Amino acid sequence: MQTFVWSELSKSERANILSRPEGLQDQTVTDAVSNILSAVKTEGDQALIRYSSMFDKVENLPLQVDLADCKAAWEALPANAQQALKMAKANIETFHSAQMPSSIEVETMPGVVCRREPRALEKVGLYIPGGSAPLLSTVLMLAVPAKIAEASRRILISPPGPDGKINSGILAAAYLCEVTDVFACGGAQAIAALAYGTQTIPKCDKIFGPGNAFVATAKSLVSQDPGGPAIDLPAGPSEAMVIVDETSNPVFAASDLLSQAEHDPLAQVVCLCTSQSSAENVQAEISAQIETLPRKAIAQAALENARFIVAEQFNDMIDIVNIYAPEHLIILAENPDGFVGQIRNTGSIFLGPWTPESVGDYASGTNHTLPTFGAARAYSGVTLESFFKYISVQKLSKDGFMALAPTVETLAAMEELEAHRRAITLRMKEIDA
Repeated sequence: MQTFVWSELSKSERANILSRPEGLQDQTVTDAVSNILSAVKTEGDQALIRYSSMFDKVENLPLQVDLADCKAAWEALPANAQQALKMAKANIETFHSAQMPSSIEVETMPGVVCRREPRALEKVGLYIPGGSAPLLSTVLMLAVPAKIAEASRRILISPPGPDGKINSGILAAAYLCEVTDVFACGGAQAIAALAYGTQTIPKCDKIFGPGNAFVATAKSLVSQDPGGPAIDLPAGPSEAMVIVDETSNPVFAASDLLSQAEHDPLAQVVCLCTSQSSAENVQAEISAQIETLPRKAIAQAALENARFIVAEQFNDMIDIVNIYAPEHLIILAENPDGFVGQIRNTGSIFLGPWTPESVGDYASGTNHTLPTFGAARAYSGVTLESFFKYISVQKLSKDGFMALAPTVETLAAMEELEAHRRAITLRMKEIDA
């Protein structure tokens, strides 16, 4: 874990320490994913079964999961697990229901009425990571708003385990959240199936969900295909930035950093500290806490990309946050609310000592599907509106048309688009006749 003093760094050094792990930009990943996408597009289910054998070590995998298996998984959960899922679901429903979009109607000038109307997406693909960590919480984060939006088909896809089955917790959450279809498939090949459709898996209008570098790359590539699906956002390996000062509890800071580091060897954690001593306190706590982590090896690999940055000035800390644009921003410094108004680029903010990032991951109500790799400069996390598109509608009265016609005629002539102009002049002649 390296420590840097911001005021002593050159411009290029600052850019370097705020860069992401090189593994996320590996051309070999892009090449491998491109080959997988091409194979699935051409061969369909046959390619999926072959890749399941190759990557998941599962032979002759049945792709479709019976929804009765989801119900059985739910009924097999202990009562405390069911209650936890229900509470998380209720909070997510409450927060996302408040985001329901409505139609707007504006008369831009007399007789010219313009509307915008929301329409739910029809078929949405919900990718749920299930390899080294079965993210059943992601089922809630995607399926709950999809259900509220009334997307007609909510298609969950998740990697099978060594037994050829999706994790039972994921299946139970799928039942609770009323997904309409469940398929056992993971990685870039699952994204390809959702993008192109196969003999078994339907083609989706939009693909949601986080994943590793292969999944993130696959989502990016299929979204660039002509007529390809939309995607929610660039969401690859997790990342977090934690702000601490002398008043912060280093135990809390270390636990927040480790909670992201244990996700993936390519996860990145950054700690902004107001002093060298606060950085050292957090580092000491990380060293102590990591020893008892079941996923110690993963966390240690991620910590090789960790950064501790000492920035004494408030404005420097704000600049660092906005330049890096972290997926998660945890503010453990004094007066955390004072930071919020200055922060432009981050996926989600966690304020104060009693708001660990874990609450947002699971049950506070906000969505944990967030932009990574600096995409928070332009993207929001998943919201209810992510499951909608919008259609514009306009209607002109005769008087409204006559008032607007000269403007449209002039602009069409300026663009040298004669047919556009005639669509106006021919109507004007009809009115004058």
